[in-house]
Amino acid sequence: VQLQASGGGLVQAGGSLRLSCAASGPTFSTSTRGWFRQAPGQEREFVALMSWSGDYKNYADSVKGRFTISRDNAKNTVYLQMNSPQPEDTAVYYCAAQNRDLPKPSFHTNGYTSWGQGTLVTVSS
Repeated sequence: VQLQASGGGLVQAGGSLRLSCAASGPTFSTSTRGWFRQAPGQEREFVALMSWSGDYKNYADSVKGRFTISRDNAKNTVYLQMNSPQPEDTAVYYCAAQNRDLPKPSFHTNGYTSWGQGTLVTVSS
């Protein structure tokens, strides 16, 4: 599956932004999707994930209550709604598709086999 992330940009703290991740390929709707982010000089970290059925979601503590992950299987797209972002949320955001052979949703980058190119989110104070 190929992934294309978009929607990044400059946003003021307390505003909102929605990231999108469009997928191509026949396996989109059957794998867990995740969002990760990487700030300059830091490792890529987990942000949110959603199972293929949509009945399981999980978030990093740092974004819980502010960010929402969703997906539209008919459009082959996953979204990350970012509400009330803060300067510490500034990073390149990546969407990813989990290895379908894994029995459970993964919170680690090594559980994902397909990655989008990343979209930069800059939050100004």
